[in-house]
Amino acid sequence: MIQAIDRAAMVLSSLQGARRLGISELSTALALPPSTVHGIVKSLQQHGLVAKEPGGNRYMLGPALLKLSNVYLDTLDVRARGMRWTHELARRTGLAVRLGVRLLDEVVIIHHDSRPDGSEQMPETGLAIPAHASAMGKVLLAYQPHDQTASLSLRSLTGDTITDPGVFRADLEKVVDEALATEKNEAILGESSAGAPVVDHSGAVVAAVAVVMPTTEFPPAPTVLNDLRETARNISRELGAAQWPPSATLVR
Repeated sequence: MIQAIDRAAMVLSSLQGARRLGISELSTALALPPSTVHGIVKSLQQHGLVAKEPGGNRYMLGPALLKLSNVYLDTLDVRARGMRWTHELARRTGLAVRLGVRLLDEVVIIHHDSRPDGSEQMPETGLAIPAHASAMGKVLLAYQPHDQTASLSLRSLTGDTITDPGVFRADLEKVVDEALATEKNEAILGESSAGAPVVDHSGAVVAAVAVVMPTTEFPPAPTVLNDLRETARNISRELGAAQWPPSATLVR
């Protein structure tokens, strides 16, 4: 690992979301000397990856990251091939739909279809959700070898978040058996979801598609789950998958 790049990534990670931090705060958070942090921040600022808040001494993520994220999204084959299917899923179910990929211990939403009811909703593309507390995350974790998920931090987000490793492992095994994951209030109170795996030409699970609903509408109707599974199957076919659901032998 190259130390300079590692430290720059740590700075960007510390500033994720809407966080604004000063040099001393970053120094404390990263356990690095203020002079070192200052040099990293100034270098990132020159490239537009970090910006200084107007009239202040704190720093935030810079506009160049937006350009890079859009380039990343444009190169994702699963997003390009999945968008028409997720749009159709939202239309048929009347629910919001997410398409996500795993990034370490999180799931990044690479495409989002809002509920087609005309209500005002926040765009979610680019947002990250803790993998252990989301239906998409459970799907993406379930098809990984056990040793790659054993060290996952099961931090509590709500009173319903699964934090017991044994219970969580059993939940993942059920996902593999059913090619379907659900979560109720585990990430956000009042919001629940169901997710299914998206498979590529090699048979690997590369993404997950999910329907999102108010908890008052949970569990989803069998017709909704059938539509969800069919959407995952259709996107997988677009990616050249020879079979769906994915083989359970990948993780057993």
